[in-house]
Amino acid sequence: MTTYPPLTDTDLNALARMGLPRTSLDVPKENTNMTEMRILTVRQPWAWAIIYGGKDVENRVRNVAGDYRGPVAIHAGAEYDREADAHPEIRSMARARDAASLREHLIAHGEKAYRRIIGVADFTGVHLDRGQESELCSEWAETEVHHLVLENPRPLAEPIPYRGALGLRRLEDTTTAQILAQIGDPR
Repeated sequence: MTTYPPLTDTDLNALARMGLPRTSLDVPKENTNMTEMRILTVRQPWAWAIIYGGKDVENRVRNVAGDYRGPVAIHAGAEYDREADAHPEIRSMARARDAASLREHLIAHGEKAYRRIIGVADFTGVHLDRGQESELCSEWAETEVHHLVLENPRPLAEPIPYRGALGLRRLEDTTTAQILAQIGDPR
């Protein structure tokens, strides 16, 4: 039997443009190379909740992770989502810190709370909630969106300044090396 190397994102995108569905392709489901890392920009306080507050699901209207499974750097975006203050878990975390909101708590961290890579978590799965389940997979999950399942959050002792963007992106080697120097290289 002939084996072929795994398809790259460029290959997958080219096949998708030809009308072939990405989900039917033989793509590795796990990233065993820890030196390859992706990055996801998440608005505060959600980014903080992923790294420090036990948020184990990121809700997205589309599956930005695709078939990727592995480490993802969590980038705190430039803005605070004020609607998040109504979420029961966010309110609970604010009360635990004697703050009226997590925004108040993050202000104490100054510029290091925004526009920085604040930690790393592992993408372990993605599923779509169709609103028909009796129970959600997590207290952080929302209905009728994709749930990006996150595990093993590791905060960075020194957040790394970084420019945000939409979607899940490949992280360049120099920034990956800076992150691994802080969390430890698992190789």
